[in-house]
Amino acid sequence: MSRTVTLVLVDADGRPLGALPPYDVPEPWWQEAGSIVGEARRRYGVDVAVLRLLTGDRPEPPGGHVTYLAEVTEPPAVPLTPATADLTPHPLRAPYAEPGGPARSVAWATGELRRLGRPVTAVAQQRTWNLSAIWRLDGPAGSAWLKQVPPFFRHEAAVLRWLGTAAPATAPTLLAADDTGRMLLDHVPGEDRYGADEAERAAVAADHHTVQLRAAGAAAGLVAAGVPDLRGPALAGWIRDRLAPHDPGVAADLLAGLDDRLDQVRDCGLPDTLVHGDLHPGNVRGDGTRRTVIDWGDAFVGHPAFDILRLTETLDPPVAGRLRDAWAARWRADVPGSDPQRAVELLRPVAELRLAAVYAMFLAGIEPSEHPYHHGDVPACLARAAAAT
Repeated sequence: MSRTVTLVLVDADGRPLGALPPYDVPEPWWQEAGSIVGEARRRYGVDVAVLRLLTGDRPEPPGGHVTYLAEVTEPPAVPLTPATADLTPHPLRAPYAEPGGPARSVAWATGELRRLGRPVTAVAQQRTWNLSAIWRLDGPAGSAWLKQVPPFFRHEAAVLRWLGTAAPATAPTLLAADDTGRMLLDHVPGEDRYGADEAERAAVAADHHTVQLRAAGAAAGLVAAGVPDLRGPALAGWIRDRLAPHDPGVAADLLAGLDDRLDQVRDCGLPDTLVHGDLHPGNVRGDGTRRTVIDWGDAFVGHPAFDILRLTETLDPPVAGRLRDAWAARWRADVPGSDPQRAVELLRPVAELRLAAVYAMFLAGIEPSEHPYHHGDVPACLARAAAAT
């Protein structure tokens, strides 16, 4: 599956210029911008910065014909098609989705790298959507990554600072951060481990247990640093608040009994700790000698079982069972008298309920034109939560 792209162009002041002719890019995922930029340069000799999604010809990704707003510093030499787009400012629009936003962010990143003695010779936009914008910056001293996130992910920098001290090399190295959601990260060698087998997932789980064990004594400090506090009763309130604008009817019984269920989880005796929140193999990079967990924007302080449930959710039951058994054995050894297996079973439907609330949070925090990215996520997660009870 591929994507057909139309770019509606504006200049740095946001004045509309017209649209480039449509062209195809290989990746179907709407947020991937690297090939959009590369093909615009190859086909039409124009350098663009993709700002945001305008429309798609299907209700949600992937694939199809997708139209984006893109910025150019100079009008292209090729003829443009007259095009209209809603350029009205929106209070939930990310700074990097505004004309001039990418240039300001790249200038900040190159300045920080220069201060660190790492001059930049090439910049390439990689991704942009409502959850992040990412650029790769290369130079003679190596590569770094500029990542900019919306307000509901800005605690990622605080998580990376803590991990850099408490558990070095388990997460990307944070080189710099500001208060607008910009982070400058050192390059992590390797590849995203989407196809990780049982042995590799077992190693990820063992590594992550060490991190969570250290974080168990730092929960209060992490919350004070801005990491969301989803411990015990706070989780129930957080879920209900975010799902309030939606119809949670299919999971109504689970929501009604949520406080009692979380009380039972607490009785299982495991400590609250740092939870990654989206610990699937695609958020792990490996190069054969080390594994690095990336994308900590979903992190929170809460129950450690959420991460093993995410790591094993797509596996065949026997494989998932072995990984969860090993996870439980580690916690029983470190917290004698605890009942990790029961905690996992109690939290299995809550994990899906929490994901529904996460997607509801996204929808509440982004402008409507970006909603197709998460079009069916809330009802899908609610249905899975109900099925898991």
